[in-house]
Amino acid sequence: MMKVIGVIAEYNPFHNGHLYHINKIKEMYPNSLVIAIINGYFMQRGELSVLCKEDKVKIALNHKIDIVLELPFVYGTQSGDIFGYYAVKILSEFKIDILCFGSESNNVDLLEKVVDIELNDPSYEERVKEYLETGINYPTALAKALNIKENITNPNDLLGISYIKAIKKINDKIKPVSILRTSDYHDIDSNEEIISAQNIRNKIVNEDKIDKYVPSDVVDSIIRINKEDIFDLLKFKILTDKDLSIYLDVDEGLDYRILKFIKISNSYEELMLNLKTKRYTYNKLNRMLMHILVGLTKKDNVDIRLDYIKILGFNKNGQDYIKSIRKDIIIPTRPNKDSLLYKYELLAAYIYEQITKKKVYDYDYKNIPSQKEDL
Repeated sequence: MMKVIGVIAEYNPFHNGHLYHINKIKEMYPNSLVIAIINGYFMQRGELSVLCKEDKVKIALNHKIDIVLELPFVYGTQSGDIFGYYAVKILSEFKIDILCFGSESNNVDLLEKVVDIELNDPSYEERVKEYLETGINYPTALAKALNIKENITNPNDLLGISYIKAIKKINDKIKPVSILRTSDYHDIDSNEEIISAQNIRNKIVNEDKIDKYVPSDVVDSIIRINKEDIFDLLKFKILTDKDLSIYLDVDEGLDYRILKFIKISNSYEELMLNLKTKRYTYNKLNRMLMHILVGLTKKDNVDIRLDYIKILGFNKNGQDYIKSIRKDIIIPTRPNKDSLLYKYELLAAYIYEQITKKKVYDYDYKNIPSQKEDL
């Protein structure tokens, strides 16, 4: 019986580790169909993607992904729990049997134990709040509040916890399966064939060759992101905006801090260093700045609904599968052009185009899925 496997990915960029992940899935489940859900132009940690959305889709289809779905900007640039919840919700609509994710611990039982504490221990949230009040950041507060011996603070394990939590809330028939991560996210010096995306992005900035670390169809699609172009747009937005407090992730008092430091900072990195405190991680600050840049307000974030699912691409197997389950998919699979979800996806595409000079807006506006014929 065919298994339908879900994968949650950013592909920033698509690299040999992603190939390894897909090949392991095919090895574990030979008769399977793989559905990847990806975010497009802005990443969960608040960075711009070095691959545009359209190229990600084509590359994924070239490397054994059968269907590619969109994780909208408004969900793909938020905390791990929101990112994971909506990724799982969309994949669940497409009737996946298994969610397969990379993990540093490769211990699903441990991650499920953590989720049980988070969901069922009534004092857990209070402990998190108490640790936050001491001035430590959110991931550290979570780890302390869990009070377990094992280390679960690595990035993919934390996301794995968010995925399992989402599964328990949305569809506990989905089976979480982990694949041991073969590279360290924090390692930016390794030159093995499989290295982290962060390491590859650093090499791109340093103008080092990356042919060894990514498939051949990725190299020519890489976009070199100039953070100073981001900074110039951001500075204009901040200095001409009447009220920064309306934007998502701008906590009370941060609006004044942003206004103070944007005036004396001369680069994006300098602004980040000036804004950084023990309480706010770089990831949270990056996300906040991207929400200001794109204009995502707190009010709209409350009002936004997942009122459509965008199919970005498929091969012949994927197309046949979509036809077979279409009547059972509750959420419409055609973009709703009156939707706040759609409004912000176009805004994200427009801002990305201004910064990278890569023509992407029309791709999102036209909404034509990429198709790959099986040979």
